[in-house]
Amino acid sequence: MGTMNEGVKFLEKTENKMGTVSVFPLIVSMSVPAMLSMLVQALYNVVDSFFVAKVSENALTAVSLAFPVQSLLIALAVGTSVGINSLVARRLGEQKQEEANSAATHGILLGAFNWVVFALVGLLFSEPFFRSFTANQEIVTMGTQYMSIVCVVSVGVFIEINIEKTLQATGNMIYPMLSQLLGAVTNIILDPIFIFGLLGVPKMGVAGAAIATVIGQIFAMLFLIYIIVKKDHQVVISFRNFRLDFTTIKNIYSVGFPSIIMQAIGSVMVVGMNAILIGFTETAVALFGVYFKLQSFVFMPVFGLTQGVMPIIGYNFGARNRGRLLSAVKIGSVIAAVIMALGTILFWTATDKLLLIFNASQVMLEIGIPALRTISICFVPAALGIMFSTVFQAVGSGLKSLFISVLRQLVVLLPAAFLLSKINLPSVWYAFPIAEMVSMAASILIYTRLYKKTLKTL
Repeated sequence: MGTMNEGVKFLEKTENKMGTVSVFPLIVSMSVPAMLSMLVQALYNVVDSFFVAKVSENALTAVSLAFPVQSLLIALAVGTSVGINSLVARRLGEQKQEEANSAATHGILLGAFNWVVFALVGLLFSEPFFRSFTANQEIVTMGTQYMSIVCVVSVGVFIEINIEKTLQATGNMIYPMLSQLLGAVTNIILDPIFIFGLLGVPKMGVAGAAIATVIGQIFAMLFLIYIIVKKDHQVVISFRNFRLDFTTIKNIYSVGFPSIIMQAIGSVMVVGMNAILIGFTETAVALFGVYFKLQSFVFMPVFGLTQGVMPIIGYNFGARNRGRLLSAVKIGSVIAAVIMALGTILFWTATDKLLLIFNASQVMLEIGIPALRTISICFVPAALGIMFSTVFQAVGSGLKSLFISVLRQLVVLLPAAFLLSKINLPSVWYAFPIAEMVSMAASILIYTRLYKKTLKTL
């Protein structure tokens, strides 16, 4: 997959980008492509549920119940890739080219292994998972079809995202953006065709949405494999004379494993919230699924921002350039807060219109309008929490991010939601701003300690 000489020549031309270009233009140039691709991903999330909602509210509930398992899959994929991104960026900053190449190559093998794990999950546990939530046979059948397809054919997402994060670690944001655009646009085009049976394709309902999803992921993977094989990059992925190095795997997962657990905790939170909400009505579960689709329009651009900021922080941490590192943190935090503030305004001023995208019934509108407005109070505090977690991961302190995530979603949010559910359904949603304020305060304290002990001495 390329030659070492080609990689070295490419490196000589671009090695100083993250260490020399002015920080704000650098963040913009690296983040905007990722933010655009994330917005398309958010659009896909909405379009996917938009078409599923047209099948029936039971179909929307089935997909909403499957969401935490899908999120767990994404948690493993993204967490592993975050570890790869952090390690590659730090090794490039330290001028350790061979170790950066090794981390990138290990990423392909780890992606394949993770796919096998989730293929088994999809085959063995899909139906038992849905039967644990509901006796509604229609929901069980549709949910089982959706979850099994998404898990068994997940090879695309596991391989694609590891290559994507490897390229981002070198400062290359264009190819990752194009791969995500290709996957999302493919998904959006195929959704109505497979769900409703257009152009001679059999009508498949919820299963069709799952098939469209995995085809989009596979297309994105094939595109990035082509790029890795045919183009020159700062790192070289090659299995020639390759030897498995458990130290490299350990270094990847020292950051990646906390990130996996951190995102997996989100799945646990959703399962817990669904268990609380289904005690009121299945419509509340469907609404919670709709919320996650809608909030992706606000959160996805911030996650795109962190994809641009993380390698800058990691590179300059490895290069021991404190000024550039701190500048990236400050600028990234301001941009994230502005995005979240705009999101809050949207959720307060267009609440009913957002819900009607999903054919919301009158009952869903009645419980959904106050729910979305209450939850959105947490958006701006969440921006700072996300940015601090990015800093912790970029400098190799993934356990700090894990602690914040556990605090937010398990220690505070779920217990608060459970206690508030004893009052009424509208009260449950206040658990989100409560949890976010607590975790933001903890993030500031931990970042202050990290600065005094580590960053200040760079």
